[in-house]
Amino acid sequence: MNTPAPFHPQNSSTTGAGRHIGDILVATGRLSAQDAARVVERQKKDKSRFGDAALALKILTKDDIDFALSKQFDYAYLTTQDTSLSPELVAAYQPFSRIGENLRAVRSQLMLRWFNTDPDRKVLAVVSPGAAEGRSFIAANLAVVFAQQGERTLLIDGNLRAAPGRGQHTLFKLGTSVGLSDILAGHASLEAIQLVTGLPGLAVLPAGSVPPNPQELLGRAAFIDLLHKTSQQFDVIIIDTPAGTDYADAEIIASRAGAAVMVARKNRSLVPSAATMARRLQDIGVVLVGSVLNDA
Repeated sequence: MNTPAPFHPQNSSTTGAGRHIGDILVATGRLSAQDAARVVERQKKDKSRFGDAALALKILTKDDIDFALSKQFDYAYLTTQDTSLSPELVAAYQPFSRIGENLRAVRSQLMLRWFNTDPDRKVLAVVSPGAAEGRSFIAANLAVVFAQQGERTLLIDGNLRAAPGRGQHTLFKLGTSVGLSDILAGHASLEAIQLVTGLPGLAVLPAGSVPPNPQELLGRAAFIDLLHKTSQQFDVIIIDTPAGTDYADAEIIASRAGAAVMVARKNRSLVPSAATMARRLQDIGVVLVGSVLNDA
């Protein structure tokens, strides 16, 4: 396990920033030197961009071009050959898809409405009234897009009721590990936070052991202390939560965060349940920053 301290900007020699995409593709084995020369010839002839010329010659695919551009502009994402994380992390594997674009649009709104309005506003809970509405999916992918923007991002799995191997544990393939519950019980430290390989700037704190008293743990001063300490090391902290109508955990977490975004799922979420939860959150002083419709 790794601590969240070692976040340092990468230099252009390792990331490819500032390099020609042809050089990047040759260096990574996606393009031969001979084919690169053919592309350059076609590029000069057509007075086109390198990528367009390569696509016209059918030497490279759009995936190859996207990969090179991500390296050139220091934009981290994972290739389909990398199976270290779940494919449900669409922002990591398909950042240029429609879903990826939608997630970045949500990120922009959250920056404008919450994170950029006050330097102390760094924590956001992701809530929804019912089960299987996509809280973990949205929370995880939002964490990815914030990290891709260069924000030091921590994703906390606050669902202490989920069975082992579910939620963020599954999405990030974390393996057996201690986490939030163990820290709140005084059995672990912030060393339980794990850096995500391949996505610089992103770290995850698993839920940890399933405790018999999740509400009591979340209500302890230790949770406030944890958020205070991590806020000094991260720019954005996103907290996943259990279903709001089933337990009070989500309300406790949202009150500690100060703000929440509501997730609803198409053809599943009930409007009255969402409205009731929104009122409960606002009654305890939680800022409801916005809502996300998950149509997956």
